[in-house]
Amino acid sequence: MSRRATAWVYGPAAVLACWGLGHTLWHGITGPRTALAFGALIAAGEAVRRVPARPAGHRPDPPRAPRSAPAPDVAPAAGAPSPAEPPIPSVRRPQPLPGLREGAPLGAAGALGYALLDATGGRPAVHGVPQTVAVVVAAGLVGLVPYLVRGGGPALDPLARRVLTVGFAATCCQPLYHVDALRSWGAAGPVRPLFLAVLLGLTALCDAVLAAALTRARTGWPYGPLLHDELRALPGIGTAICATGVVIALAVAAAGLWALPVFCLPLLLTQIAFRRYAAVRATYRQTIASLARATEIAGCTPPGHARRVAALSRAVGRELGLGGADLDVLEHAALMHDIGQLSLVDPVPDGATVPLPAAEQRRIALLGGAVARQTGAPAQVAVIVERQADPYRDQPVTARIVRTVNAYDDLVAGAAGPAGRLRALERLRLATARDHEPGVVEALARVLARGGPAG
Repeated sequence: MSRRATAWVYGPAAVLACWGLGHTLWHGITGPRTALAFGALIAAGEAVRRVPARPAGHRPDPPRAPRSAPAPDVAPAAGAPSPAEPPIPSVRRPQPLPGLREGAPLGAAGALGYALLDATGGRPAVHGVPQTVAVVVAAGLVGLVPYLVRGGGPALDPLARRVLTVGFAATCCQPLYHVDALRSWGAAGPVRPLFLAVLLGLTALCDAVLAAALTRARTGWPYGPLLHDELRALPGIGTAICATGVVIALAVAAAGLWALPVFCLPLLLTQIAFRRYAAVRATYRQTIASLARATEIAGCTPPGHARRVAALSRAVGRELGLGGADLDVLEHAALMHDIGQLSLVDPVPDGATVPLPAAEQRRIALLGGAVARQTGAPAQVAVIVERQADPYRDQPVTARIVRTVNAYDDLVAGAAGPAGRLRALERLRLATARDHEPGVVEALARVLARGGPAG
């Protein structure tokens, strides 16, 4: 499925790129100064592409010490090697915030501006669709070199999307410029910016569809929530990119190439502001993770328990169709779900709350919610923490996920190998009458069957 989905994107992008480069090399470049200026802008935008954040100083969790949990009914045959325990999942790499999903806004705006360009300083600039694609491909490849040197991740997905979306925009505009069809349609003059804005809106929708499809192919997550997240990102910096692309095309057509740096400056400032906002959010997330580690440092919970629950909870939430904002709240609540144990005079043995009576579990959850509120965590996080011990029919879906994943991690602590994990899932299924929602348990089973949460 993954290869087929990526082939549907990479195949047309590769064909379009080869056609554009071959046609341009064969027939030569029209308006070389304009092509060079836009190519430099696109390359510079790709060179400063935002490198995906990586957890600072991340180290794998130490092996979990066995807790006093019942041994699984199914044991390996005598003399058979014990199956190796899979690596403990770490909290996933933070996903881009809404409005931050385009890592190279300057490059995107420059590429769209060149696709919409019909003149330079009052003189026609009929470079056509093939040259537009060729400039975008060549400049994109040049700009990706510094990005990869800085340790950037895979960049072929953004480049393939860029080629297809720019090809779409250029195909809708460049042939019309050649035959002056916009004027005959009444889309010239004052109406032209509106026409270009509508066209770029359609282009942005196409890019969102492609981005969601590629992420679905890479991760196996449900397509609907992924597309919803991409569409939610459009009113952010995506709107600024489209507006800058339109302004660049109109300004260069009227005033010449000197307008390029002038009208790209607002987008550059917007990008800097978004990155500062992202840094604040990253600092907040690190603070939450540090608070979660307090229970481990105090000896209330085993090392890595909070991170395992957070990673697996996020994967289950994604499996159930939760979107980006809900997933962030879910992850923060999962990190802090045991923080109430810091208020206990007598720590829970091994930190496992599943064997405790329901009333004691609820008391610890309420203490955790109170501590979460005092730390300044959002109200939604505190609600999830304090309601994780309620009967699942009275809980929001996020609290149901934290409850089930926490129980799973407690149950598999002393059970090595696949048999122990299957036994833990079976115990969760048997407890669906009151303690766990069947849909959440089955979503957890599907995530585990795929190898656990994606990094």
